[in-house]
Amino acid sequence: MSLFPLVLVLVAAIAHASWNLLSKQASQADGIVFLWLVAAASSIIWGPVAIGYLVVTETAPTWTDAAVITGSTLLHLGYFMLLQRGYRDGDLSIVYPIARGTGPMLASAVAVLFLDEHPAPAGVAGIVLVGVGVFMMSGGGAEGDLRGIAFGLATGVFIAAYTVWDAQVVGAFAVAPILLNYGGEVGRMAFMTPLVLGGRRPLIGRVWREHRYRVLGAAVLMPFSYLLVLFAFTMAPVSVVAPMREVSVLVAVVLGGRLLAEGDLRRRLLAAGVILGGMVTIALS
Repeated sequence: MSLFPLVLVLVAAIAHASWNLLSKQASQADGIVFLWLVAAASSIIWGPVAIGYLVVTETAPTWTDAAVITGSTLLHLGYFMLLQRGYRDGDLSIVYPIARGTGPMLASAVAVLFLDEHPAPAGVAGIVLVGVGVFMMSGGGAEGDLRGIAFGLATGVFIAAYTVWDAQVVGAFAVAPILLNYGGEVGRMAFMTPLVLGGRRPLIGRVWREHRYRVLGAAVLMPFSYLLVLFAFTMAPVSVVAPMREVSVLVAVVLGGRLLAEGDLRRRLLAAGVILGGMVTIALS
């Protein structure tokens, strides 16, 4: 991986861990309402950027663009809902590393099996290290919050799915990353609106009053972090970018241990370090 996409991925990792901290802090609120508010705020905040792109480039989305963006939106919707539900039951420093470690490991495997990417032996070793780190993070199957672990693993499946799908959207389908990102925000808001207005309307005001700064912070950082990753996908293979961005697991474990007072910090940092070592091995292969 060259220097520029590496910098993009590392900045994205810090932003990604930061918005996950905000989501964890709001995890006891209604998850659907919180995610809907974030998507609505993102649609407003990032709207001028998307419109400006269309005006400057003089392009218009096609029906094919809309179809593949819709597929991405549904995958991301499943990801966000599982992640937020996991944060209700489990620690940030457990759910996040397991989800982020499982996702790229599966994404790399799919890239090798179906996208004709061929990592070097060091890359394969890195993928194995990521798997070992995830196993350590779960307590070796003997300890830890089992519900949080289960939601982390399920979230990782969706991470793998949208990672591979979105890499093809910005690659093979040549959809601009900013359009994919913004279309996903608007799409999630649209898909969730019937759920929110159908039975959760009274909760909107309360969730907004209690978590408005977290909503606005996540609304800025969610698209920003993934936009950087989408640009990196246009410059480097999926099997390299997907694992390398997971340096955020180390950031998340530190945030969880220091700011949220989550326990067992030493073991979780060790497991995060193994995951990080695997990702660095993959990136340098």
